[in-house]
Amino acid sequence: MSLTDRVTDVLPSVLTDLKRLIAIPSVSSLPDHHDHVLAAADGVADLLRDLACPDVRLLDAGGKPAVYGHFPAPDGAPTVLLYAHYDVQPTGDDAAWTSAPFSAMERDGRLYARGSADDKGGIGVHLAALRAFDGRPPVGVKVFIEGEEEIGSPSMSGLLDQHAADLAADVFVIADAVNWNVGEPSFTTTLRGMVDATVTVSTLRTGLHSGQFGGVVPDALTALCRLLATLHDERGNVAVAGLTSDPDPVVDYDEDRLRDETGLLDGVQWVGDGPATARMWTRPAASVLAIDATPVQDASNTLIPTARAKVSLRLAPGQDADAAEAALRDHLLANAPWGARVEVEAGQNGAGSVISLDDDRARAALDAFAEAFGVAPVEIGVGGSIPIVAEFADRNPGALVLVTAVTDPTSHMHGIDESLDLGDFAKAALAEALFLQRLA
Repeated sequence: MSLTDRVTDVLPSVLTDLKRLIAIPSVSSLPDHHDHVLAAADGVADLLRDLACPDVRLLDAGGKPAVYGHFPAPDGAPTVLLYAHYDVQPTGDDAAWTSAPFSAMERDGRLYARGSADDKGGIGVHLAALRAFDGRPPVGVKVFIEGEEEIGSPSMSGLLDQHAADLAADVFVIADAVNWNVGEPSFTTTLRGMVDATVTVSTLRTGLHSGQFGGVVPDALTALCRLLATLHDERGNVAVAGLTSDPDPVVDYDEDRLRDETGLLDGVQWVGDGPATARMWTRPAASVLAIDATPVQDASNTLIPTARAKVSLRLAPGQDADAAEAALRDHLLANAPWGARVEVEAGQNGAGSVISLDDDRARAALDAFAEAFGVAPVEIGVGGSIPIVAEFADRNPGALVLVTAVTDPTSHMHGIDESLDLGDFAKAALAEALFLQRLA
């Protein structure tokens, strides 16, 4: 039986197990879901045990457990580490979903559910490739499925320090990016880094009557808004001194396609200057993720004494994350309006990556994906951040790090009605299996 036939044969059972895994609401950012996170880890470990994996463990460095499995390499064969994550984002407004977010639903060739695309679908691809080989892959395989990716992988450095030998490999496959389009695979060659911070602005010891003192005394919320507005120039380019940009990508994004994929409202303009791919992939971006202030329904005629916001920067792939964090802090402290008191608390910090595909192993991967999809992969950048990519590369000199995908631009990762194209899921599983075979 051909490898293509073997992958086809295992896909129904993999899809059944994927739906069962999706049903566990493993939201790592919400304490109420801690037991669900642990249940998802146990579920992934059980899937590896079902394959008769000889070494299955939960790795813990003080955070959410990561699932580890090891299929030792045949003599002379390289070892590949397959990465994905089992934790997911919160669902937002459940009523806005077309179907229940943790009950996987097939519609029009897609699987709708939270985590279907990001990133339990990645687990499914690894599982399908291993089942196609009946749990006896032709190369060494280490499976590493973490449970903290959606909260910035805070214990990842500890895991890599404590389990350096377990997590070493010749090739790393990170199934957590996005394809160029439905039916068109991609390899991600640049990833932006990220830093974020919570900024608190204070102007008063206590709230004051807005009629009595308004016009003389600044309120903290207005001061915060003015401070946040300094993050961009008038055209929407990031205005934080000290941030760098990488060269513009070769590939560009059709703006009509981009408008359709993003759902930009009629009349709303793009922000920033230059090619869209540069603005999304190789230049910094600044976003205000949240603001704490008095809710509108609770508003009174009061000058607010303190307000705070969470600010996020996406960094050019080559930008040093610590330098960017310092630049953001300096900017926020230097631009406080009216002498307002500003405090900055640093949050997540992760480096970006530039990934070369110029070796025989990478060419084997390109060929495998081209065979599975029937079209050559597109080398793209991704505006998001996967700090583990840089960690793996830095700790394993000479290793190849491949960033692959099971999702497409319409998958709505982190959003309402997240979904996975089942045709691409099958092709991604075949591509990974073919790649393992070619490495052997």
